Amino acid sequence: MVRQEQPRAQSPGGFRQTVRLFTSSSDMATEGTEIAEETEQMIDQKEPENPVSAVVDSKEMRAVVLTGFGGLNKLKVTKKPMPEPQEGEVKIRVKACGLNFLDLMVRQGNIDNPPKTPLVPGFECSGIVESVGENTKGFEIGDRVMAFVNYNAWAEVVCSPLDFVFKIPDDMTFPEAAAFSLNFVAAYMMLFEVANLREGMSVLVHSAGGGVGQAVAQLCSTVPNVTVFGTASPFKHEAIKHSVTHLFDRNLDYVPEVKKISPEGVDIVLDCLCGENTGKSLTLLKPMGTYILYGSSNMVTGETKSFFSFAKSWWQVEKVNPIKLYEENKVMAGFSLLNLLFKQGGCRQVQTAVQKLLSLYEQKKIKPVVDSLWALEEVKEAMQRIHDRGNIGKLILDVEKSPTPLMANDSTETSEAGEEEEEQEGDNDNKERMPFIQ
Repeated sequence: MVRQEQPRAQSPGGFRQTVRLFTSSSDMATEGTEIAEETEQMIDQKEPENPVSAVVDSKEMRAVVLTGFGGLNKLKVTKKPMPEPQEGEVKIRVKACGLNFLDLMVRQGNIDNPPKTPLVPGFECSGIVESVGENTKGFEIGDRVMAFVNYNAWAEVVCSPLDFVFKIPDDMTFPEAAAFSLNFVAAYMMLFEVANLREGMSVLVHSAGGGVGQAVAQLCSTVPNVTVFGTASPFKHEAIKHSVTHLFDRNLDYVPEVKKISPEGVDIVLDCLCGENTGKSLTLLKPMGTYILYGSSNMVTGETKSFFSFAKSWWQVEKVNPIKLYEENKVMAGFSLLNLLFKQGGCRQVQTAVQKLLSLYEQKKIKPVVDSLWALEEVKEAMQRIHDRGNIGKLILDVEKSPTPLMANDSTETSEAGEEEEEQEGDNDNKERMPFIQ
């Protein structure tokens, strides 16, 4: 008789499994003896070299680590010890993380008092509650949540204090939740808490195609008769023209165009660019109007921090004379959501804003705009897209997504040497200055 064997893939224990087909009982008896001997050999081989390795692995997680300040080559995905919740904290199994222009600034070390490296970047995430610390009430294992974190968001597991965690609606996806927290809260607080947006007002928002810009446009639509002026790169106009009342090319002088439509100017200016736009925006502000600076993305040109770009941007800022503000009845303000949250004790104000925003979401009046999803291993490509100002809405790191092969014309490795590249005037046609939240 002939015994037929058909190999299978290896089992989790590392042994080759075989399907054996027999044609007689004698074959089965002979085979039984062989199997017994083979089993004894497998048992001898089964003892692992390191018996505790399985336990150690279960306590580790994948995370994006910034090894030092500089270019894209400073980012890598590695294993780190998994955090456990302390008293008053919630442990979250992360599903999605948000990318902001601030993350690019952090990578370059282009912020005040940058933290020490190595560190895990990221300030917002969404996921499922895995456990809670002592004296932590209001959340149960399995709850779908979004959270603010002071770094450490770009990882498979995050622990966040109870006050910075919020349950999300059943119909809100994890990518939408990760795109919701920072952008919509910043937009809401600037419009309604700082500038007191009311019926019939007008708003000028720069980078109208970005995450904050799209949130501003949606929130303005919840108030009757609000006129929204937006600036964006021409290639974004078709995609976002429905969200604003009047849209202008960010590379051209938008001041005379706005004045043609509204000779008196606008009531609110939201500026994430800084530099020369500060002076232009102030000239467009009506008496009793409010100008809010919430970013300075014009300082970023190349892949690494540049003192020249920093100095050039601030040199272009028109010096604001307080007496002139007094005479013209204009208000100039600044806004930093993360400073308000983590440095200035503004948690209660933010919680109130989140609840109002979730109510608007459930009424289907607002909806986060997600530009694209990226695996953790694709963080360099995602950050390059932000740098190129190519996104419409929010970029999201999807923790469960598998990385895709790089395209031949991928620009991720551009300037990996970390050399500063001067941005040419003619290169602005396809770039949008994105906001960041500091």
